[in-house]
Amino acid sequence: MIKVSETAKERINQILAEENTPSDSFVRVGVKGGGCSGLMYDLSFDTALSENDKVLEDNNIRVVVDKKSFLYLVGTELDYSGGLNGKGFVFVNPNASRTCGCGESFAV
Repeated sequence: MIKVSETAKERINQILAEENTPSDSFVRVGVKGGGCSGLMYDLSFDTALSENDKVLEDNNIRVVVDKKSFLYLVGTELDYSGGLNGKGFVFVNPNASRTCGCGESFAV
């Protein structure tokens, strides 16, 4: 399961409305190699599902994760920070053994 915080939900809905995305759009979350810690989060909007996708829903937000990435993301919370120290989506991943300073990459 991937949880979506209330602030992330509000920001996702705001972006969807501002960008006039199709009504069947969902949040795609993935993991790819790279970054200073070895693995990077990948976050985007999408409308196409593949056979290797896992479809989840939390807080009325549809989240799609490919099965390989899901292994790294089980129990993760997607949050949004709009503070003075930076704006953006934040992954709170209990599976990460270490993260980089910017929070965009991690290791398990």
